[in-house]
Amino acid sequence: MSSNTINHQTMTQVNIQNKLKALLSQLNSVIVGKPEQVQDCVACLLAGGHLLIEDVPGVGKTTLAHALARTFGLQFSRVQFTSDLMPSDLSGVSIYERASQTFVFHPGPMFAQVLLADEINRASPKTQSALLEAMEEKQVTIEGETRALPSPFFVIATQNPHDQLGTYALPESQLDRFLMRISLGYPDRAAERSLLTIGDTRTVVDALPALLTAAELTELQQEVLQIHASEPLLNYLQDLIAATRSGSWFVQGLSPRAGIALLRAAKAQALLSGRDYVAPDDIRAVMVQTVAHRLQPVSSAGRNASAQVRAMLDAVALS
Repeated sequence: MSSNTINHQTMTQVNIQNKLKALLSQLNSVIVGKPEQVQDCVACLLAGGHLLIEDVPGVGKTTLAHALARTFGLQFSRVQFTSDLMPSDLSGVSIYERASQTFVFHPGPMFAQVLLADEINRASPKTQSALLEAMEEKQVTIEGETRALPSPFFVIATQNPHDQLGTYALPESQLDRFLMRISLGYPDRAAERSLLTIGDTRTVVDALPALLTAAELTELQQEVLQIHASEPLLNYLQDLIAATRSGSWFVQGLSPRAGIALLRAAKAQALLSGRDYVAPDDIRAVMVQTVAHRLQPVSSAGRNASAQVRAMLDAVALS
């Protein structure tokens, strides 16, 4: 390999890392005091996955979704999910136009690169299910015709805790379509003081510049796929997947699709860490966010799914 080729590859890696640092810095300027959650969100989108943000109202879920879309330079659409929202309100409808004497399709808000499904668990199961084909196939079937969605296509959904009034639990098939589920939590005192000083974060978010184009995002996603996973690393990953299926920790284990999702998330984490290979720490860094929403602890555990995943991580040795 010539020195010119090596220099070109080095410069490409430098440019990628500069881009990623700028992305994280801009998002952290708005979502103050939550650098780990911000990095999880960026890793999720770089891995081509959908993101679920679950927390109590008012902690910045919608603000984070807006900031992600603007920073990534993506066309954005927001839908407030309510109990009377219909599937056609998302996908669109065909309307008869008298002038042309034909039915003309009017696309709904789903036809955007980023769909913010705000408070997704306030909609009925029927409407939630309307997202399944879109999230998995990047297309929707409307009135017997299949229509492709824009590329890239991400769903960033927010949801309130299940014990709040007027919420429906997301079905397991819907949860499985989300690569990651994160929670923001309340800010610490210093971060909250900063938020009080900033005031209206919506104005700040609206002023954020786009730091990527759709083409650059596609290039970064290809870089994620090129991250190397060694044989020992894959052995460790399979040991973790096998542990979820053992019956000791969870009622049902991870599916092969969930294992692929976990590896993809770990590769994105490695890229954000400036490496071209996956380390065990990358898997541990993303595992709770990537798999806890897909698992139900055994009844004897006395823990929620996230705590049970952490306990399992501590118990499974790196071989």
